[in-house]
Amino acid sequence: MAKAPFTTEQQSVRVLKVGERVRHILSELLARGEVHDDVVRAAHISVTEVRMTPDLRNATAYVKPLMGAGEDEVVVALRQNTAFLQREVAQRLGLKFAPKLKFRKDESFAEADRIEALLRDPKVARDLDDEEE
Repeated sequence: MAKAPFTTEQQSVRVLKVGERVRHILSELLARGEVHDDVVRAAHISVTEVRMTPDLRNATAYVKPLMGAGEDEVVVALRQNTAFLQREVAQRLGLKFAPKLKFRKDESFAEADRIEALLRDPKVARDLDDEEE
């Protein structure tokens, strides 16, 4: 008997779970210094998020080095070591297809700082005070 297809809700939960597992695997590999690259070993890298495509074949990992120092160099170094990282993720994940990894620097912290600065602007604060009254 054929398996019932996943509902969209079940499929999206699965995508999130697999993305989180990939994030944990990448974080573990980077924390243990298993990547044989001087730039990657020297930087303390956080994998802040992994977004998977619905078919689980592609994964975009958002990374941020500690204190944001040398982001571009770290992303370039991770891209050069993508084959090793994909192989390790594939072995530890145990899926039918190994996801292809892409690395991008995480811009969410800079965006949060920008929004915070906008909210601290005196014009915006004045408007917010008017709404409270």
